[in-house]
Amino acid sequence: MKLKKHISFLKEVFFYTLTAFGGPQGHLGMIQKTFVEKRNFITQNELLDFFSFCQLLPGASSTQLLGCIGYKKGGIILSIITLLIWIFPACILMCLLSLFIIQSNNNHLQLQNLFVFIKPMSIGFLIYSAIKTSKVAIHNFITKIIFTISFILCIFFFKTPWLFPILILLGGCITNISKKRIPDIETPKKSHKLFWLPLILFLFLFISAGFVSEKARTEEWKNRKMYNLFENFYRFGSIVFGGGDVLMPMMLDQYVARPTDKRTIEKNPNIIKINKEDLLIGFGMVRAIPGPIFSVGSYVGSMALKEESREKQLIGSIIGSIALFLPGILLMLFFFPLFQILKKYVFIIRAMEGIHAVIVAFMFGAAYFLCSYYTMISAQKLFFDIGIIITTLLLLQYSRIPTPLIVIFFLCLGFFYR
Repeated sequence: MKLKKHISFLKEVFFYTLTAFGGPQGHLGMIQKTFVEKRNFITQNELLDFFSFCQLLPGASSTQLLGCIGYKKGGIILSIITLLIWIFPACILMCLLSLFIIQSNNNHLQLQNLFVFIKPMSIGFLIYSAIKTSKVAIHNFITKIIFTISFILCIFFFKTPWLFPILILLGGCITNISKKRIPDIETPKKSHKLFWLPLILFLFLFISAGFVSEKARTEEWKNRKMYNLFENFYRFGSIVFGGGDVLMPMMLDQYVARPTDKRTIEKNPNIIKINKEDLLIGFGMVRAIPGPIFSVGSYVGSMALKEESREKQLIGSIIGSIALFLPGILLMLFFFPLFQILKKYVFIIRAMEGIHAVIVAFMFGAAYFLCSYYTMISAQKLFFDIGIIITTLLLLQYSRIPTPLIVIFFLCLGFFYR
């Protein structure tokens, strides 16, 4: 791979990384604007395909989606470089927060004020992307039916982690009932080879991490917490569907609930404990910085070794960052070429039609879920936030202002808002 020809792509990834607020839902709208409309790095259908694929895998979906775009542009090496650019800034910020900023409640509140309009801005991005995508994906009777049913289910069961994989599989099956219609979807022109190393490495680390962690616990190794920490985070990254909203209760159970259980304490008296308030602060702050929600692993890894030295806190942050992201990335690197191969077959092409309809329903469902928050705020805040959502939509639709400048504008607005 000649890296020089991909410099412009990597620059866009870097600027996107610095302005990608709002979590996976907001990220999708920004990817639509930056990588599809502005630079045409991928097509609208490819974005839908990649997003559908990522919803079927455990791990950080927005991270995997960006990795897929890099893979499509320049293969596995460019994909890895793309992921490093995307992950590192957020993990560094969360590590610094754990070491310094959270010591001051005033700093925490000031930072919250700065990002006060980022959530409604992200909703605007998401609605914009959903409207654009629906024009491509919802185009006949069966896709309208799939969209309607999926959207209703999303309204009532949005937080259920297995909902999206199940709907994606059902949507793909339904559009395969008719064998006469083949949707007009591009299929890959070049062949893709499978690389088995990512899958082998994923399985090896999953098995060995569990074995070494248990051995470190039973034999009371000196730095046993670090081995336990890697196993915990690698397990989270291997089984979590639904992103940060599912990751938080898993961590609360592991580091807050279990250490207070008598049977657990008897079996493992040195179990890793984290203060509940510290954990909630981390999950609040990770939504206020640009980058992936899974970068909270950097913060939690540091807080898990809070009673140790600063050097060990830094090591814990590195362990949390690597172990949480790695499983999803390895699975993406193995299955993405397989996904590209399967897309050449007619039944997969038909399935993608129904899957795209489900994805659009998910996008509108996510927007509805985020807007449900506004039933619990003051009329003044509601007025401002609705104005931010509408303004974001108008700027995206009718102006040529770059996405980063829109984000910076709302950051400045939040700074002066009281």
